Amino acid sequence: VQLQASGGGLVQAGGSMRLSCAVSGRTLSIYVMGWFRQAPGKEREFVSAITWSSAKAYYADVARGRSTTSRDNAKTTMYLQMNNLQPEDTAVYFCAAARENIPRGQSRSYDYWGQGTLVTVSS
Repeated sequence: VQLQASGGGLVQAGGSMRLSCAVSGRTLSIYVMGWFRQAPGKEREFVSAITWSSAKAYYADVARGRSTTSRDNAKTTMYLQMNNLQPEDTAVYFCAAARENIPRGQSRSYDYWGQGTLVTVSS
């Protein structure tokens, strides 16, 4: 499975972003996909996850209420729409995939990772 994250860039505080994660390879083996982020000097942090078959989404507190994680019907792309961005949302955002029903917020449980896309929120 190969993952390619895109859509990062510079956003003003209060703005929105939409990240994409293109999925290729043995996609039938995917059970769940997730979004994580890592700010400079900080640990990688869970943002959201989506069960690949049912498209049921789950959110961390940092994302709940202002984010939507979804996938396309062809199961080739995952999206993260996040609104009301603040400078503390500045981070490299990663997408990840797991073959099994794992603890969704636990980064070490994921099997595959994309390269990350940088989101910078200016105040």
